[in-house]
Amino acid sequence: MTNHDTELLLMPEVRNALETHGIDHEVLPCPDELSDTAAFCDHYGVPLNQAANTIVVTSRKTEPAVQAICVVLGTSRLDVNKKVRELLGAKKASFADAELTMQLTGMQIGGVTPFGVRSGESGELPVYVDTAVLGQDHVIMGGGNRTSKLRLAPTELRKLPGVVVVEGLAALRGPEPA
Repeated sequence: MTNHDTELLLMPEVRNALETHGIDHEVLPCPDELSDTAAFCDHYGVPLNQAANTIVVTSRKTEPAVQAICVVLGTSRLDVNKKVRELLGAKKASFADAELTMQLTGMQIGGVTPFGVRSGESGELPVYVDTAVLGQDHVIMGGGNRTSKLRLAPTELRKLPGVVVVEGLAALRGPEPA
């Protein structure tokens, strides 16, 4: 596939955002069944610490609800109960479900990316990036759909307007309980 062909794998909104903000990137084709981070990394031999997950979060028991996009490494766990609640100014916060994620971003879980997110009624969603993401030389992240991924230097995320780098947004995952 040529670079032009792989760019066509992207949603127009994602392609336009990457171009508008001058994001240096590579598009990687991804079979739908491998769109989950763990499956993709396992199949292609990509270390989980080079995968950046884009997660939509929402406040609970707050009217109106407040949402944001968080970008964390595949080896870490988003601190929803403390850090995300604090950032959202909410008493409770949780991961957005598939329906709300689609409504807010126009993207399916497994392909969500901070590039090209639709503007909602309340404007742009804030994008919080864990500092550990910026410590990688490159990351693989969703391409806006379940059939593409983006490979880029994580510093490229700083080119997006409104990106906030957050210390302690996520913590390294511990070993799974036996």
